[in-house]
Amino acid sequence: METADLLERAFPGRRAELKRDIFRKALALFNEQGIEATTIEMIRTECQTSVGAIYHHFGNKEGLVAALFFTALEDQARLREQYLSEATTAEQGVQALIYSYVDWVDSQPEWARFQYHARFAVTKGPFKDELASRNTSRNGQLWQWLSAAEQGEALKRYPAELMFSLIIGASESYCRAWLAGRVPSSPKAHRELLAQAAWRSISAE
Repeated sequence: METADLLERAFPGRRAELKRDIFRKALALFNEQGIEATTIEMIRTECQTSVGAIYHHFGNKEGLVAALFFTALEDQARLREQYLSEATTAEQGVQALIYSYVDWVDSQPEWARFQYHARFAVTKGPFKDELASRNTSRNGQLWQWLSAAEQGEALKRYPAELMFSLIIGASESYCRAWLAGRVPSSPKAHRELLAQAAWRSISAE
């Protein structure tokens, strides 16, 4: 799952070719130069297009950052749903969440790196309400699945807003360390241990 594949999944067809190119160049610049230091003019130069074309698609720099961020979230969610669709128990569901999370980071390191860096900017920017709405929906769906009667009553003792952090916390921490070069092994190499730790954090066993 290379960057081009991710963008072609999200924005298929020849009509979206310029949009995909802007995304690719902007992603590289944001990761290399930093979000604050990167300007629309720098992106325009890399894309060899007009400033008007960039503003037409994204409105402004904040809109471009948010569009990249939400594209990453949606691609990550697609993989999670694919893995989760094969799970039939709460433990398998937690395993699916961890596997999909670390597998996505392993296959999309540049997107994951941007996603971590951009979260604060999106949270504090003009798209913060959209992000909050997406998070509420995502976490609510996860809570509904895990706390269904057939998944185990024991899980219902946790607040919905806490569940995702309990499950993903250790994996997110390790993924950040790997992307920063602080640990050598891909998170995918440790996904079974991370899944076991996540299950122990919320199960009654």
